[in-house]
Formats: sequence, structure tokens, C-alpha cells
Amino acid sequence: MKIDKTTVKSLPLFKDMNDADLDVFLDHASIRRVAQGEPVFKQAQQADNFFLLLNGRLKVTQVTGDGQQVIVRVVHPGELFGFAVALQRPDYPGTAQAAIESEVLVWPSELWSQLIECNGRAAVSAIQTMGKQLEDAHTRIREMSTQEVERRVAHAILRLSLLAGRKGGGGIEIAFPISRQDIAEMTGTTLHTVSRVLSAWEAQGLVECGRQKVIVRDLDGLSRLAEGTRG
Repeated sequence: MKIDKTTVKSLPLFKDMNDADLDVFLDHASIRRVAQGEPVFKQAQQADNFFLLLNGRLKVTQVTGDGQQVIVRVVHPGELFGFAVALQRPDYPGTAQAAIESEVLVWPSELWSQLIECNGRAAVSAIQTMGKQLEDAHTRIREMSTQEVERRVAHAILRLSLLAGRKGGGGIEIAFPISRQDIAEMTGTTLHTVSRVLSAWEAQGLVECGRQKVIVRDLDGLSRLAEGTRG
């Protein structure tokens, strides 16, 4: 599949790269379409490539030592992911799976140094991505250590509505399929508990839930609940 240089050039990661460097870099890239539910890579697989999401959404999961699966990140369009080479890892620490049909740019891992050398923005983006992942991890650890389940679930849904929400129909719908099991894996709780919480919120008019669908109906009310100030 031919790579549209205009589309790539419009991405924040590449907008400061000159055309000659971009052409060279794209000569080594390929586009991969990933069907919904298909993995881009799996946990512990050898990290031969790094990636950038062109469109769609990805869920990155990890299986812990005791066999529990957790969602550690949602990848949004324009974001780098799978750059284990930058962490000096030989393998991927998690599994990246398409939440909806997606397209990714793929480069061999050995080109990572070249990307950093000819594109300072890529280095900044990688550092920012790693910093955000670390911050998110600290936030989730703090929430799981200090907050009751309701507040943790509220925070998770609010973060998703901010990063992947689309307005319409009297609310903000998360723009990719999200199940109650997904939310449980994001918040360190059980499917039963998430189902009970969301059912209560639906009765209160805070959210509307369907099969792999969440719509925030009362953003202010959910925000107050997340902060522990809702009466």
C-alpha cells in the first residue's frame, strides 16, 4: 500500500521533518491494516519493529505473573507505540490489539536511532509518551491504593471520554468499543463490580451503556463522583 506523504507530514511527529529526510524514512516504512481484535504484536514477542498509529484505536494489555490481564494503555491516532528498542528491551512488554479496524506505520527497530537523529520531534514525542505512561501508571497505582472502586471507574471513563470521546445524542460517546471487562481490567477490579457500578449510574442518569458502548450523559455529575464531592 502506498504511503500518502501529505497525510504523514500533517502528523505532529513529522511536521518539522524536511521532505528529503521524510522521503528516506518513508522508504523504509510499510502500512499495515489491522482488523478489529487482531494483535499488532504480542507480549514477549521479539521486538523487530516500532510503530505509529495512523487511524483507529489500540488497547495495550499485559498479563501479570499471576495470570491477570490488565489494560495498561490505549493508543490514539498519531501516537508512537511498540518502541521497545528505546527501552533497550529485546521483546515487547505487552500486547497491542486493535479495538477497531486500524492502520499503523511500521519500521524496523534498527531505524530507531536514525529517526531520533534526523527528527528531534520524534525524540521528544518518545520521551513524552514514556513520561505519560509513567504518569498514568503512578496515577492508577495511587487510585487503586487510595480510592474506592466507584471513583476509580469514574476516573477511567472520564479519561477515555477526554481522549476518545465524540459529542452527540445528548452525551459523549467513547469512540471505540469498550466493554465492562475492559473497564475492569483498567481499574483493577472485577467484571461483576463494574457491572454493578455502571447499572447504578445508568439508573442515576450519569451514563448509558450498551454492548461494548459507553455514553457519558452527565459529565459534571461523573466528574464530581470521581473527585468524591458528589452528594
